[in-house]
Amino acid sequence: MRSSNLLFAALAGGVVAHGDHGSKSQKPIVGPNASWMEKHMAEEHHADNYDARSFFALHDFDSSGTWEPREILRTYGLMDDSNKHVTAERKDEIIKEIMRLADYDNDGLVSRDEFVRFIDHEHKTLPDMGTGPGHHGDDEYEYEIHHWEKYHDENTKLEDLTHPEDIEHFKKHEQMEEEEERLEELNKRTIVEENIPAKFRRNP
Repeated sequence: MRSSNLLFAALAGGVVAHGDHGSKSQKPIVGPNASWMEKHMAEEHHADNYDARSFFALHDFDSSGTWEPREILRTYGLMDDSNKHVTAERKDEIIKEIMRLADYDNDGLVSRDEFVRFIDHEHKTLPDMGTGPGHHGDDEYEYEIHHWEKYHDENTKLEDLTHPEDIEHFKKHEQMEEEEERLEELNKRTIVEENIPAKFRRNP
């Protein structure tokens, strides 16, 4: 339970890596006619004050200065389990559509300048591709922003974490801790007995 207790303390204290979003969900309220980008930033980043450059930088996951096809898929939540049903063909269609809209020099990438031109100069926006709000954070971030902030706060006690999402989340941490301890123990051995063929093992 050591790592789970530490994780709980971090969440309750609001010191998770993605920042303190407040004791309750701080998701901005967006209207029914809001663009997909506005809904995405509100739902996934709890932000309503952003511009083209900041949106681009936030989704330039490898900080290369360009959006590659994989980053477009991740921005639209297509690397997340919630969209594992989306076919490869549909993913290719989404990539091609974004490239058609914003890859002005047709090099297979969307640069920051191209994105700024698309948003600020042509006054366009990323279209809704029907793939949801675009979950693309890691497990910690998704749990924090989509569950912890909605149902818990700094006053939550460990024994209060009884929601199925809580149980599943901390179960994953227990499994990870057990695996880390097993690997640590194996690394301490000069020879890993389980890797020796049975016929060569010494019997006690």
